[in-house]
Amino acid sequence: MNKQQLAAKIWETANKMRSKIEAGEYKDFILGFMFYKFISDKELKFLRAKEYTEDEIENLTEDDHRSVKYVQNNIGFFLPYKDLFSTWISKGADFDVSDVMDALSAFDRLVNPSHKRVFDGVFKTLRSGINKLGGTAAEQTKAIRDLLHLLKIIPMNGKQNYDVLGYIYEFLISNFAANAGKKAGEFYTPHEVSVLMSEIVSNHLNGKEDIMIYDPTSGSGSLLINIGSTVSKHISDKDRIKYYAQELKENTYNLTRMNLVMRGILPNNIIVRNNDTLEADWPYFDESDPQGTYNPLFVDAVISNPPYSQHWNKENKESDPRFSEFGLAPSSKADYAFLLHCLYHIKPDGIMTIILPHGVLFRTGEEETIRKNLIEKNHIDVIIGLPSNIFFGTGIPTIIMVLKKDNKKNNDILIIDASKGYVKDGNKNILRASDIKKITDTITKRESILKYSRAVSIEEIRNNNYNLNIPRYVDSSDPQETWDIYSLMFGGIPKYELSRLDRHWEAFPNLYHELFDELNSSYVYIKTTDIKGVIENNNDIHSYLERYKGSFIDFESFLKKRLIDNLMNVVISREQDEISQEIFSRLEPYKLLDKYKAYQALDDIWVNTSLDLETIHSEGFESVKRVDPNIVIKKKDNKDEEVQDGWIGRVIPFEIAQNEIFRSELESLENRKNHLNEVLAEQQELYDCLTGDDQVQRAQKDNDDSFASIVRGLIHELDDDPSGGDESIKPKLLKYVHLLDEGRKLNREINKDAIDLHNKTKETIESLSDDMATVLLIRKWIHPLVDSISKLPCSIISDISSKVKYLEEKYKTTCSDITKEIKDNQKSLLTLIDDLVGDEYDMKGLSELKSLLNGD
Repeated sequence: MNKQQLAAKIWETANKMRSKIEAGEYKDFILGFMFYKFISDKELKFLRAKEYTEDEIENLTEDDHRSVKYVQNNIGFFLPYKDLFSTWISKGADFDVSDVMDALSAFDRLVNPSHKRVFDGVFKTLRSGINKLGGTAAEQTKAIRDLLHLLKIIPMNGKQNYDVLGYIYEFLISNFAANAGKKAGEFYTPHEVSVLMSEIVSNHLNGKEDIMIYDPTSGSGSLLINIGSTVSKHISDKDRIKYYAQELKENTYNLTRMNLVMRGILPNNIIVRNNDTLEADWPYFDESDPQGTYNPLFVDAVISNPPYSQHWNKENKESDPRFSEFGLAPSSKADYAFLLHCLYHIKPDGIMTIILPHGVLFRTGEEETIRKNLIEKNHIDVIIGLPSNIFFGTGIPTIIMVLKKDNKKNNDILIIDASKGYVKDGNKNILRASDIKKITDTITKRESILKYSRAVSIEEIRNNNYNLNIPRYVDSSDPQETWDIYSLMFGGIPKYELSRLDRHWEAFPNLYHELFDELNSSYVYIKTTDIKGVIENNNDIHSYLERYKGSFIDFESFLKKRLIDNLMNVVISREQDEISQEIFSRLEPYKLLDKYKAYQALDDIWVNTSLDLETIHSEGFESVKRVDPNIVIKKKDNKDEEVQDGWIGRVIPFEIAQNEIFRSELESLENRKNHLNEVLAEQQELYDCLTGDDQVQRAQKDNDDSFASIVRGLIHELDDDPSGGDESIKPKLLKYVHLLDEGRKLNREINKDAIDLHNKTKETIESLSDDMATVLLIRKWIHPLVDSISKLPCSIISDISSKVKYLEEKYKTTCSDITKEIKDNQKSLLTLIDDLVGDEYDMKGLSELKSLLNGD
């Protein structure tokens, strides 16, 4: 399994195992044991690398002071053999919850003193909560044993181990957050938002080699890790990044430490603290004497997703250097207190990004004072309005604010309304890769884009009384529908409405004249009944499409050279950016096309391509020729059980291999499936007909046999005694039986051939030549992207066509047409009234109606 499949499997099983335990609490168990497996495997890997024999490892105890010291000095902790994760597994039925409690206590004792800040008490949440796994020791033992056997499948000894482990950790914590309701916000920032903040910070820090990053409300540590990962793409040594984190809640603080350690970050680069950020300023140099040695540390980047509008104690904070320059946030809303803390701790050339509720942009009182000071001192660089319902635990509108200290050269604020760039995912909204790319590009280029972004001068903001509410500066609302009175009365399409397509008319100057004729100086009419046909056959459109095709004519060979010819040397973390730059460069002359649709097409494919590349880099090219058991969950004796359901390609999907190698067999199978569907449809029609027949209904009442048995019985009766029933129904009964037999035969043949094709595909993948394996990789990685890119211009034709057709329909019927129709209907009604008869009162009523219709 690749890391995506492995993470999904662990989550699915763990979610079932947690039973009635809250997701927010259960995460502490699974992630705690996952971390224990990590440190246990790390010690084993170290010992084996130092050529300890298996016998020597099995004899390691904490009484072996020399070995204890040696291991502690190298990896920061020591675990006796009896406390190793693998030992717990090997004990089988002899394993007991007491083994865990003893091991966790021993770990605390045996941490290297120099690593206390990273490891001390890291398992406290796990140890104190074990009683929630069951009311008795036996129940707790079973629950833990199940967890251990689930987690043992996580590989932690390959080249990709940190990446796989980190991906699984992030996947699990994201899913726990999705199930934890309001508590989710305490420990998790959605991955997409985290990536967006990471890209903003990374672009600013590009070129730096020694970097310090800090999160004062670190939660699970995912924000820090994502930023570290993104920044590390641009530096030669990722070990030159230092991570500072502070978190108030102890169990969440433990998650931060586990997460950082499991990503392979050196313990010396992890500086963490469990405390209240606003009450106890940090980081500073010496924690042993915070008052006497207070000397605040300034970092390159601060990122934060603090609790929204939280109460805080502002007493005696007036002289606090974090707040004294700007003012104190109201005690009922600590949003600006967190912001000012972050701003204080960045270097003069540093950057900070913070997530805040939308209200900080316009609320009055103390917050207005702080906002005014921040604006006048030119610290606010960018404001990004995010989609609603994007965070776990709250649906309120939120923003990301980007601030700088002394290196902000521009005297304006870039305001971006990104609230409409998202996709629905269940009951949540999520940012797509293309949304993130568009935001970061807009910031990098400091672009003003209609209905999306604008660089707003300090003077304009000053004139708006320092109100930063996004709609004041960027109107992203859809234009209100208006109706032209002249067009409604006389017909024709107003030119000012066509002007909304001016960019298209500039690109295709002849198209306008092929579609429209002048009605007068301000109005036109459509002179064709085949709008789409005129557009598709327009020479300017054809020329545009040919030029576009030429720009990408060698795109497939470009991708092949980068991904196939250079397969084992692809730098996975950077390759997507390299390919996207090439796509954007080729799209540059085609302004009508949305380049971010192309980026999204790339990202959709890159998700799986990158996983494949990781597998190939880790296991070698032969992994392309491997298949794995397809394990599914099925019910057996009312219990979920894992069973094998065929095979799946480790890299090459069976569908791709079949389409390339077994096309005729696949088509034959599909034809028979289609024929079976036709047989079943005809069978259903006959069934509906027969069940309405009196003779069939009587037969159904007389026995409990299946419908097929009843039909066969009736045929037998009619054969024995033709006079005993309605002979006319016999052909239908015979036809039904024939269709039933044909359907069953077809179904058996289809199932047999499908199994044969599946097994043949398995054997073929396992015996692929290198050349054919390469062809299949091209089919999987390259052709879908090339196809998506080639289809981009189709949106131009459909866009022009739909908008012109809409305007045609909008003004197709004039008021004169409606008036004439009304008069015609009145005449018809008057004629009908004249033909009606009734008593005296009926006729008086009809006479009055005629008067009204005639306007008397």
